[in-house]
Order: sequence, then C-alpha cells, then structure tokens
Amino acid sequence: MQLARIIFIFGFFGLEVAFAVPNIVLMISDDQGWDGLSVQMHPEMTDSKSDFYLTPRLEELADQGMRFSAAYSPSTVCSPTRASLQTGMSPAKNHWTKAAPIYTAAHNFPLVPVQHRKELFEEEVTIGEVLQSAGYKTAHYGKWHLQGGGPAKHGYDESDGETSNRDALPLNNPDNPLDVIGMSERALNFMQRANEEGRPFFVQISYYPLHEQQNASPETITRVKQRSVGRIHHDVLVAAVTEDLDTGVGVIMDGVEQLGLGDNTYVIYMGDNGQRSYEHTNVCEVGSDCRLRESNAALLGAKGNLSEGGIRVPFIIKGPGIEEDSWSHARMVGYDLFPTFAEWAGIDKKNLPEGIEGGSFAGILKNNGAGQIERPRPELVFHFPHYQDGAPQSAVYLDEYKLIKFYEINKTALFNIFLDIGERENLAMRIPEKAKELEVLLDEYLVFIDADIPAVNLNYNSSKPRAIRANGMGGKVIYNPSMEVNNIYYPNAQ
Repeated sequence: MQLARIIFIFGFFGLEVAFAVPNIVLMISDDQGWDGLSVQMHPEMTDSKSDFYLTPRLEELADQGMRFSAAYSPSTVCSPTRASLQTGMSPAKNHWTKAAPIYTAAHNFPLVPVQHRKELFEEEVTIGEVLQSAGYKTAHYGKWHLQGGGPAKHGYDESDGETSNRDALPLNNPDNPLDVIGMSERALNFMQRANEEGRPFFVQISYYPLHEQQNASPETITRVKQRSVGRIHHDVLVAAVTEDLDTGVGVIMDGVEQLGLGDNTYVIYMGDNGQRSYEHTNVCEVGSDCRLRESNAALLGAKGNLSEGGIRVPFIIKGPGIEEDSWSHARMVGYDLFPTFAEWAGIDKKNLPEGIEGGSFAGILKNNGAGQIERPRPELVFHFPHYQDGAPQSAVYLDEYKLIKFYEINKTALFNIFLDIGERENLAMRIPEKAKELEVLLDEYLVFIDADIPAVNLNYNSSKPRAIRANGMGGKVIYNPSMEVNNIYYPNAQ
C-alpha cells in the first residue's frame, strides 16, 4: 500500500469534506448473464431480459435508477474481474486473467495458456484503501476470491474474511440460502453503525449466487416449478437461486431506506461475468453440437469467452442526481468504478494510484445517461489467453466496432456491435481495413502493458484427445471444441 499517498489524500481533504460525500453500496452477482434478470437491459430489445427468471426487487431498482445497456465485466471469469474492481486496472495489465487452474502443455492443446497470479499484492492500492483515506468506513461481505490475506489487508475495516467459492458449499439454510439474507443484514448493520459515527461508508456485497444453485430455498424451488420454462432460460435451480438473490437485494434496498440513507447513497448492482453456457440450452454434452445454443437469446457466447454473452452484464444504479427509469448507452467497464467512486469521495484523479485504466462515469449520471466515458486510451480491450468455453482470445472495442482475435486459428472476427449486438455477421472479410486497424490497436495495447500471450505447444499431438482435468471443487472441467465460439464464425476451424 502506498501509505504516503494515502496519508496525503486524507490530510488534504479531511473529515469535513468526508461528511458531505455520498455513501456507496456495491452489490456483485456471480455468473449472471445480461439477460439473466426480469429487468430489460436494452429499451428496444424485449429479449434482453429473462423469460423464466423473476427479479421483482431489481425491477424496482431499475425503475428508481439508471440502467447501462452496454456495461461490461472486466473479465469473462470471476477472480480477474474482482481484482480489476479493486485496482482500477484491466486483467491484462494486472496479469491476472484466469480464475480456475489452467491447462498446461501436458493437456495437449495447440497452445499453452499463460500462467497467472492468484493473490492480491500488499503493495497494490485498492479502492477500499483510497476511500479509507478520504474518511470512509469500508466493508466487504461475501465472496472475496482474491487471497492475499483477505479484505482486512486491503482496505476494508470489516469483512467475512478470505472467502472463495468453497464457502458457498455448506450454505444450505432454507431460511438464508447461500447467506443472501445474512450477508445483506450484516451490511445493513455496518451501514447503521457508520452512519451513527458520522462516517460515509463504502460496502461491497459479493453474493455467492448464482453458484451452488442446489442450495436455493426449497420454497422458492417449489414456486418456480409451477411456472413454464422459457425459450431462453429453462433451469429451475438457477431460476430459484436467482429469485433468492433478488430477495437479498430487496433486503438492502429496504434497509437503506429504513435507515434514512436513500437520499445520499448510491446503490449499484452488477454481474461479475456472463452466464454459464448451459443456461441457454437443454443439451450441451461433450460431443454434441452446441453451436445454435443461443438461437433464442439476444447475445452469443457465455462465461469463458469474449463474445457479448461472456462479458456484457447487468448494471443498475440509483442514487443522488440520477433520474428514475433512465438509461445510458455509454460503454462502461467494471474498472470504471474505481475513478467514479474516487470522484464521489472528492479525490482529484491526479492523486489516484498510477496506471488506473478506468474513467469516471459520474458526469454521465448527472447528464441523464448521455455522454461517453473518458479513459486514458480510446479503445477498450479484453484479454482471455486461456481455454474454457472456447480457445484463447482477445477483443477490442472502438466506436461502433468490436474485433475478436482467436490465437489458436490466427483469425479475427469483426462486428458492428451497435447494429449487430448478437454478433451474427462477421465483417472481417467485407471490411478488412477496419479489421486490420483494430487488430493493430489491440496488439499495440497488449505490447504496451506487457500482456501475457499463449505460446505454441511444441508437444501438441493432434491425433490424441485434448485432456480432461478435475477442477479445485472436485468436478470435471471438460473442454469441448464443438462449443467454441470461433467455430460459429469459422465453421471449418479446428
């Protein structure tokens, strides 16, 4: 932690300024797709909400605040996103691009995915530390999944400790499924105490759902089974745990108002990455053809790849100065939260840690959603050099275009993402000059930040199968080439 800088910020602003700044409540869901709520996430797209899952409290939050139709998680998997939120930097720059254990050369893939770190470093300045420096009382409840000693070592006065996915497994209390109620109540208790002390507060509530959906409330499961499944969503347990999560969000919403804090508190809801691939299909077994699994869904792709379904997520915010039932179509990414929170706290951006890549969207909130987010670089890059639901890939956005680069087959796919949000029409052959322009921007950025790139596996044997391995939770992680998104854009690619 850069203690000298933190002390400088605190001493410069003092508690007098801190009393006037807003409170911040950040709620993070896990593995929840852009269309995974009963909240429509684009005003012109009726399929931008679920046709099976019900989230009435989040519908209320959306009615009371602003929806961002083009919000992105920093990564297509969880830990890199969470590290990015804490540091204000992209996973590529953080050199933290994967959550689960990765494949090695011995797993017999054409490329060897990059290694990645697994803990937050002590010297990294987090948003918790920066807000503490401005007089905020800080807390983190729920899934941390960043190791490094837990939230207490990284700017949080109170927390549940160094938690991870494993901590969700035993949380099967039917009255408190996956601790969504208990977690919310702990957060409210913290808010009340901070308010009584005359301190502004920042609390991050990282819910476990949609993980461990088998722990959903039996009562909720029974209620869900009485409904007909949708064309897009069909999984009863996922529907039930989504509703349980929504109930926990309602506890926060009601509590903030009951504490009399609604007029000076930003309440934010965001997903950590896209939905899991099976949520859009009944059949996606190894050896089956899953290329049409999103035929009824608005977005292509899922967690583990950089198509829109893997990184575009729900984002809803209400708070001071935000018009009710409003929209923003500005392209925002999770690490924009860092500079936004700092601006709310009255901290000049020149006093932020070096290397912050996000830009504040505070001005957009005041301007009824209009405007663009200014970041150090005009392009927005996502980097996932791993095998998961697809092969290693990177993506870059600039203006209305998006380009995805597939490292294994050495090809790119180009989309006008404004006109083709579902990424159905690959323009790379029709507009090769635009594809080349974006590929150059992408490569230059990755070189600039010294990003890790997968290497050729010199021991790869195409006559042998790609390996299956067990993950850290005891289950099997099976890479299925028929699920690769690049097989949709390039059907003959192997």
